Order: sequence, then C-alpha cells, then structure tokens
Amino acid sequence: MARRPLPSILSSRPALVRGRDLARSAADGASDVLHPVITIARGMRRQAAWTGGWWGRTPKDRRGPALLLAVAGVVVVVMMPYGPLLAVVALLASAAWMGRDRTPSAPAGPGEAETGRLQSLYEALVPYLSDPADPAPLYTHDGSWAKAFSSFDFEDGRLVRLHLRYPAYFTDGEAESRARIEQLLHAKAGRGREYRFDWDEEDNHLTLTALPPLPTDIVAQRFVTAPGETVLGFTDPDAVPRTVPVAGSGEETRDAPPVVWRTGARSTEPHLLALGQPGTGTTSLLRSIALQSLVHGDVVIVDGSGTGEYACLTGRPGVLAVEDGLLGAAATLEWAAHETERRLIAVNRARQEGRPVDDDARRPLWILVDRPTALSQLALAEGRPDPQLLLDVPLRHGRTANVAVAVADQLDATEALAPVVIAHTRARVVLGRLAPEHVEAVLGAAQRTTPAAEVPPGRGYARLGTGPVLRLQVPATPDPYDDEATSPQREAVLALLPGATPEPPAPDPEPEPEPSTLRKEAVIRTVADLG
Repeated sequence: MARRPLPSILSSRPALVRGRDLARSAADGASDVLHPVITIARGMRRQAAWTGGWWGRTPKDRRGPALLLAVAGVVVVVMMPYGPLLAVVALLASAAWMGRDRTPSAPAGPGEAETGRLQSLYEALVPYLSDPADPAPLYTHDGSWAKAFSSFDFEDGRLVRLHLRYPAYFTDGEAESRARIEQLLHAKAGRGREYRFDWDEEDNHLTLTALPPLPTDIVAQRFVTAPGETVLGFTDPDAVPRTVPVAGSGEETRDAPPVVWRTGARSTEPHLLALGQPGTGTTSLLRSIALQSLVHGDVVIVDGSGTGEYACLTGRPGVLAVEDGLLGAAATLEWAAHETERRLIAVNRARQEGRPVDDDARRPLWILVDRPTALSQLALAEGRPDPQLLLDVPLRHGRTANVAVAVADQLDATEALAPVVIAHTRARVVLGRLAPEHVEAVLGAAQRTTPAAEVPPGRGYARLGTGPVLRLQVPATPDPYDDEATSPQREAVLALLPGATPEPPAPDPEPEPEPSTLRKEAVIRTVADLG
C-alpha cells in the first residue's frame, strides 16, 4: 500500500522554522531601532501621570492661579525667539530622562574577595572529591570553581549559600564521608554560625545554607493551637509547614514556625523525654507544657529536684498535685497509675455499650516528672521501690486513656532512667551544647546542622517520632518567683497561671489624730480651781 504524501502545510516545517526565526529577528531589530521612541513615549506617559496627580492634589482654590501662571509661561515661551523649538526639545529630553529603564542591573559576578574565597574552598575540596583514575575530573588542582559551584550567595562578604556538584563515585551514602565534607565546609565558610547541609544523592548535589539564629525574645503566652496540641518551641521557617502568631519582647505580633507536639488517642508519640545539662531549660520546658495543658486538662507534677521550681502552680485550678518528696511522689504516681486503669475500664465499657466516653475519662491528664532519677536514688538509699516503675501503666496505656507523660532529666543521668521510660517516650528533646554524637544518641538520628557557637537557655533540637531533627528554641518560661528573671518574663508567666487574682488593694491609711491644743482660758480656770 503506497504511503500518502503529507499536506504541504505539515511537510514544509523547515520553511516555517525559517519564517519564525526571520520574524523574531525582525522584531528584535525593530525594538532596537524604536528604542528611543519607546523610551520617550514611556517618559511622556509618566509625565502625564505626574501632572494628573499634581492637579488632583492641588486645592481647588489654587487651581485657577496655577493655571493662569502656566498659560502665562506658555505665552512667554511662544513670544521668545526659537521658544517653541526649545520647549519641544526640553520636553523630549525630560521625557527621555523619565522614561529610562530604572531596573537595577544584575551584578556581573562575584568580587575579587568573593572569587578568592570560592577558589580556596574549591581547592580544599580537591583531595576529597577527586580520583586519579577519573579521565575528566570535576575537582582538579589549579582548576576553576565555576564548573563545580552552580550557585552561591554572599552577605556582608560572608558565604550564606552554596550549591555544588560532586562526582558520582563519591561515597555520599557513608556517614563518615559526609562528615568530612561538612566539617571542611564549616571551617572554610566561617565559624560562629550554624550551617545546614542538604544532600541530593540522586543528582549528586550538595547545598550549604547558613542559618540565622532562632529568636530568643518569645515568652510564655497563649498560643493558637487545637486541643491536644502543645508548642514545644520554635524552629526554622522552612522546617515546618505552619506558623502561629506570637508576641515578642515588644508589643508587635509576628508569625513564627512552631514545633507542635500532639497527644491524645490518635497520637503516634504521646509521651515526651527531654534531656539536657543543668541550666539549659528542661524545667522551663515542663513549666511551659504545664501552662498550656491547663487550658484543656489536668496536671500532676512530680519535682524530683526538690528546689520548688513549680511552687507557682501549687493549689491552682486543674493542678491536682505538686510533689517534691519521695513519699508524696510515690503516692502521686501510684494514684496516676490507678487513674489510668480506671480510664481504660471506662473507655472499654463505653465502647462495648456503644455510647460516648464519660467526660471525666476524656479530659486530658498530664503527668510531668522532673528529675525522676534523683527520686530513684533516694528510693535506693532507703530500700524502697523505684518510683519510675509506677510510670509503666501510664506510659504503656496512656494514649488510649488520654494520659500524656513528659519526663525531663539531666543528660548525665540517662543510664539511671528506667527502660520503660526510654522505650515509650518517642518524642525527644535535647537542650544545651552537645556533641553531634550525643544528639544522635538521644534523638535516634543525626542533626542536619552544625553545632551552634552560642547556645542560649532553651536552645536545642527536637524530634517527634520518626520525623526529622529540628532546631528548637523553647519560649522563655521562668519561675515567676525567681528574682533573677526579667520582669516581663515573670509577668507573662503570672498572667498565664489559672485562677490568678489581682493583688488586693492597699488599705486606706488611718487618719492622723489632730494635735491637742490648750486654750488659755481653760488653763487659767484650772489654776483658779486648784487655788
């Protein structure tokens, strides 16, 4: 069967391509030739817009004199020799000036200092990203950085972002190989800042980004969250897909990206473990959690340190107990275990009978335990059972019973934590200056950023379940009775305490008694009577 020829409109594709190229070149040539005319027309349009705006802003009582003055100026120009010609030339010149392209020109490239820094960084990577057997190496001595670094950004002379390519034979799947490159880039890009490394193993690309410090001016406050959500702190904007309005040290309100911990029956990480060195903010984190949880539930607090850090919550509505002694803590944790069992029975019966769960079994219960290892040491010295074992039932069955457990302790006491506490706390927080291997041991995953040079209180990392490791800054929640804390921070915590009453007014001062005076007639009469 003979093949039918294609229509001429489809078979003449080279002619169409030539025609399209000819039209494009003609349009480019016309734009170049007519560029002065286009500039003058744009300037006259801007002049007309400026004149219309000026006429609209001029008060009505001044428009008449202004129009008369303009007409007089036009008459004077017309009466002058070559006046109209000079006026037209001046108008075109001003229109050309106003119609010029004002967009700033893009920089031609990096400066001399920036080029030198990129070249030194490139040469430092040569021993790690080159192979003698590579016929066309990407990294060579005396090579050019332009073929390896696809994009970069500088700010105040310092490198803030770098996107580089590396050869496919580089072992980017090994942690040791990555660590060597990250350590080198951290040293060459400039210490004193935190850097994040994003490895693209599929395309053999690495992106280095200098991270700004997390804000430390956010104090304790009412955060916009749903029931069962707790704000642990705040992180980088591109790390979480959510923001909440917060108030900083001033009166302005801004949006900040929070690290939200979700608890309840559908939570995958209903219990939390926070570790850190003394003074890093673990107690402030538990205090922040307590203030947020009191909005929708009840709280039980066990303070193993016995320093009175939670005295401000004693006797408040919703705070069922605040214990810092061994016997009181053991009794409180035993009650919490029985309460968890009671709630489990109530939930089971409600499901079997096909009715909603009672309100007393649905109301969230929070068990906050600070320094449980200190209580375990006291119990061991007195020959009593370990109080941490009483957390077995709330930790294992707390999600069904709507019971959440948050434990905070010092990092050097990790070995003294009960295995049940470590096994069932899938939400982890580590605070303070720690080595990367210690952060990985606590969170179960390596951090994506380099250690910070300055670590304020409440600064650390968080990981919820199997999610990524996030930078974290805990909101300032000091003890309101601590005189060393700043006044705005203490007032913010006092405002969040439930049942807070205003200070009683000062009693009215008693009126001063009038001074007694003696009259002369009374003195004379008294002396006469005595006589």
